[in-house]
Amino acid sequence: MIDSYGRKINYLRISVTELCNLRCKYCMPEKGIDKCSHNDILRIEEFLKIAKSFVSMGIDKIRITGGEPLVRKGVLTLIKGISQIEGVNDLAMTTNGIFLKEYAKDLKEVGLNRVNVSLDTLNASKYKHITNGGNISKVLEGIEEAKKVGLTPIKLNVVLIKDFNEDEIEDFINLTKDYEIDVRFIELMPIGALKYWALNRYLSSDVVLEKNKELIKIENADKSSPAKYYKLPNGKGRVGIINPISCKFCDNCNRLRLTADGKIKTCLHSDDETDIGKVLRSGENIDNTIVEIVNSKPKEHNLEQGDYINRTMTTIGG
Repeated sequence: MIDSYGRKINYLRISVTELCNLRCKYCMPEKGIDKCSHNDILRIEEFLKIAKSFVSMGIDKIRITGGEPLVRKGVLTLIKGISQIEGVNDLAMTTNGIFLKEYAKDLKEVGLNRVNVSLDTLNASKYKHITNGGNISKVLEGIEEAKKVGLTPIKLNVVLIKDFNEDEIEDFINLTKDYEIDVRFIELMPIGALKYWALNRYLSSDVVLEKNKELIKIENADKSSPAKYYKLPNGKGRVGIINPISCKFCDNCNRLRLTADGKIKTCLHSDDETDIGKVLRSGENIDNTIVEIVNSKPKEHNLEQGDYINRTMTTIGG
C-alpha cells in the first residue's frame, strides 16, 4: 500500500488491551484511565479478521502491544492466528516483561518472532518508583528466558527522563558490549493527560552521543525504522536513538495503529481516528475503509507547534 505521499505502508501495530499491570508515571495517570466498555473492546476473532484484511492489502509486519499485551486473555490464540496468515514476515511484541518468563516458551511456540522490552532503569528501587510498584527482577528473568527460547533479537526500549535515568545511559550502552541486544533510547513524548509531566522531564536524545563519544554510527538496513543506530567498538549489540521530538522521522513512516477499541490511528500524534471495528461489526467489507485510511495518513505531526493528543499512551498502544 502506498499513501498519498509515496510512503509504503506495511507495518501494523495492534493494541490488544488498554489494561496494564504497571502504572508507569509517564504512561498511566495516577488515578488510572477511563476504561472502555467490555463490549467496545475487540474480540480475538475480530482482531484476526482485521489483521487478515490488512495483510491482504500489503501489511507484512505486525507488532502486538498494549497496555500490557500479556494480561489479555486469548493473546496466545491471537498470535498463533496471525502467525499463520500468509504474508506476515515479522511478528513481534512490546511488553514490560513482568510475565515474560512465564510466557516466553509459549509465545515462541505459537509463532512470535521477537520481543521489545520496556525498561527505563537498571536500578531496582528506581524501577519500583517509576512503575509504581514493579519488580525489576521479574523483568530481568523474563529477558533471560526470551533469550533462551529464541525470541530474538531482543530490543530494550529506554525512555529518557530528565533527573531520573540520564546517569544510567552508559550502563545501558555497556549491555551491548557482550550481548547481541539492541538498547534504544527514546525521547519522552508529551501525550494525553500526562503531557505536562513529560514536558517538564524532557531530555534530548543528543545527550546519549554527548556522553558517549566512542559510539560509531552504522547503517540501518530498515530505512523505515525511526531509530538511528550506533555501536561500541567491538560491541556485539547496537545502540539506537529514537528522537520524535528533536528530529521527527515522518518522511519514512510506514505504520498504522489499531487500538483495543477498534480505532485506526494513522499517526501517533494525531487525534484523528477511524472506527474500523464499527465497520467490521456492520458486516461491511473493510477493504475500502483500509484504502481510505491509508490515503488519509498525514504528511507529518506537529509536536513542535504544541499539538499534543488527548489519548493516553496506554489506550493507544505502546
